Amino acid sequence: MAECGASGGGSSGDGLDKSITLPPDEIFRNLENAKRFAIDIGGSLTKLAYYSTVQHKVARVRSFDHAGQDAERDRESPYEISVQEEVTPRLHFIKFENSYIEACLDFVRDHLVNTETKVIHATGGGAYKFKDLIEQKLGLRVAKEDVMTCLIKGCNFVLKNIPHEAFAYQKDADPEFRFQTNHPHIFPYLLVNIGSGVSIVKVETEDRFEWIGGSSIGGGTFWGLGALLTRTQKFDELLHLAARGQHANVDMLVQDIYGGAHQTLGLSGNLIASSFGKSATTDQEFSPEDMAKSLLHMISNDIGQLACLYARLHGLDRVYFGGFFIRGHPVTMRTITYSISFFSKGEVQALFLRHEGYLGAIGAFLKGAEQDNPDQYSWGENYAGSSGLMSSSPELGPAQGAKGGTFDLLEMDRLERPLVSLPLLLDPASYVPDTVDLTDDALARKYWLGCFEEALDGVVKRAVASQPGSADATERAEKFRHKYWDKLQTLRLQPFAYGTLTVRSLLDTREHCLNEFNFPDPYSQVKQKENGLALRCFRQVVQALDALAWEERQLALVRGLLAGNVFDWGAKAVSDVLESDPQFGFEEAKRKLEERPWLVDSYDTWLQRLKGPPHKCALIFADNSGVDVILGVFPFVRELLSRGTEVILACNSGPALNDVTYGESLLVAEHIAAMDPVIYSALREERLLLMQTGSSSPCLDLSRLDERLAVLVQERGTDLVVIEGMGRAVHTNYGAALRCESLKLAVLKNPWLAARLGGRLFSVIFKFEVPAE
Repeated sequence: MAECGASGGGSSGDGLDKSITLPPDEIFRNLENAKRFAIDIGGSLTKLAYYSTVQHKVARVRSFDHAGQDAERDRESPYEISVQEEVTPRLHFIKFENSYIEACLDFVRDHLVNTETKVIHATGGGAYKFKDLIEQKLGLRVAKEDVMTCLIKGCNFVLKNIPHEAFAYQKDADPEFRFQTNHPHIFPYLLVNIGSGVSIVKVETEDRFEWIGGSSIGGGTFWGLGALLTRTQKFDELLHLAARGQHANVDMLVQDIYGGAHQTLGLSGNLIASSFGKSATTDQEFSPEDMAKSLLHMISNDIGQLACLYARLHGLDRVYFGGFFIRGHPVTMRTITYSISFFSKGEVQALFLRHEGYLGAIGAFLKGAEQDNPDQYSWGENYAGSSGLMSSSPELGPAQGAKGGTFDLLEMDRLERPLVSLPLLLDPASYVPDTVDLTDDALARKYWLGCFEEALDGVVKRAVASQPGSADATERAEKFRHKYWDKLQTLRLQPFAYGTLTVRSLLDTREHCLNEFNFPDPYSQVKQKENGLALRCFRQVVQALDALAWEERQLALVRGLLAGNVFDWGAKAVSDVLESDPQFGFEEAKRKLEERPWLVDSYDTWLQRLKGPPHKCALIFADNSGVDVILGVFPFVRELLSRGTEVILACNSGPALNDVTYGESLLVAEHIAAMDPVIYSALREERLLLMQTGSSSPCLDLSRLDERLAVLVQERGTDLVVIEGMGRAVHTNYGAALRCESLKLAVLKNPWLAARLGGRLFSVIFKFEVPAE
């Protein structure tokens, strides 16, 4: 296969040049299923967008055909598993230098099977310059779209759909990047787009925006003057020169005029008083590096002050910067940030975007896809197919990433349903799902990256074992290993590559990589077996609970919840036990738990609350299959129902580790209802409702939940939220503040995490919280 690289000029359609190691099908993925195209061509970079469908395998569960009660009793499995093909819509965005455009268009033309569209939506200056070339190469008519409309549409899209899209930059901080959580209300904001010149746009709603100002002094000015001053013709070379320069050799500072700081005006001595001021008073030669640095400071400061003035004039405190001038360049971002902060006295925040280079292409695509109503869906970044911030495509490896970077990729998958915030969050705008920021905590980052590396052999083994009938399972598992290992190495060098690095993002990246190589649910057979074994014990467990006095039963129910939570195949300490001792069961797990007082112990407060009036409705986020959900969660649900509390049981929409999925929970509930009249009547009367979370992660982001679940939570007047499991209640949501009572409980199955929290292996977190009046 031909490799992908620079073409320089005309190129035949047999592939791309060999100056980069990525093969074309790694860049133009799923091209044979492309349905619609859009393109954004700037002065130096082309951004190609296309919509395709991705066919992949999913594990489905369904009840056996009932052939009599005797056959039902004899089966070990409560349901059967079938692997089916499923189609997922995916957006692909590819960024490359304009010098590649002919070769890339040739490759696209030669590998299109049948596209539904006869039009390619184009924006940017190159939409005019390359119109004839695009129409000739692809045989598609070019429809030109307004640049500003596309930019705004693209910006709104990434702000709504990509967590940790926006970040603040501080050069001397650790980490330099501070990512913002998804704000539920993104409007209004100021967008400052720095291309050849500067455009300043006030964005008030999805469709209402206004160009309110700009400047002719922008990226083109830096490039043009820089070329005259340094004889350097390439934009990126100018940036590299500036990074090595000392602007104080060229600029006149406050201290050069006053001999120090200007106390009366409160000006620092290091503040630039006059850009290039020293060049008029000295005969010395200035280095290209120093002149480039001075020029970059001059233009960045000017843009920052202009943006600040417009923000203050319109009462806005958030300013997003985009355009080719930014390019993720540290000196540029640092200078703009300093300028905004200085002139606004810290009241206006400069924010940058991880995917600012794609805004126009995304907007052009959305303009061409309006009949499909893309805004009615939620989308998620696919980490397996996306390049990271400040890096080349991860497949190049970290060593090449710093110098490669010719092609940059972004992939987004359309989710089945819209995702929204849990209505019970105390303050959705300040909610942060993750407990530990690994970009900020070097010790934790080193430990967890090592932990995921050590676990990789086990994941590969489990993936192969889950598909015993597949001839290529081993080959695919090795490809998964290689890809995920490369991601981990990229994150060692660039922990900010995909936003804030957390245990959740490491787990999600692993799931994305497994899915890419058709391992949709490596634990499906494990879950099937464990659900079958646990169902056989259910009647005995509830009979033992019912025989206890009320107060004894409440503690036994909680201990059952905690013991069930021990059964987590994602924790090495547990998986080692489960692999070596097949007889390890519910009672053995209870004996593993620490005795009271627990590490975090609000049980006495919880017991007192239970002596009061029943809750109206409880929302329970379940964790693992088998013993956890069947012998831990369902008896707890049964007790709440008996008290008169309605229950919403929320489970993952898709598989992750051995977590119970919504589809599995329906079948488990059907079997339990056949044994237990309390569950049977609650399901029939809709006092017990099973819902899906919209997530396929071992962790839980309460700002991205299935819209129907959020609506139901409000309709039922939910006044208790129960979050169970280490991933959902410790790695995420440990500090989440809710407007109702909440119960967060987990068993610590990682020795490092337990020690970090002041406990030991199998320490218990039982955290009951009541919101302040």
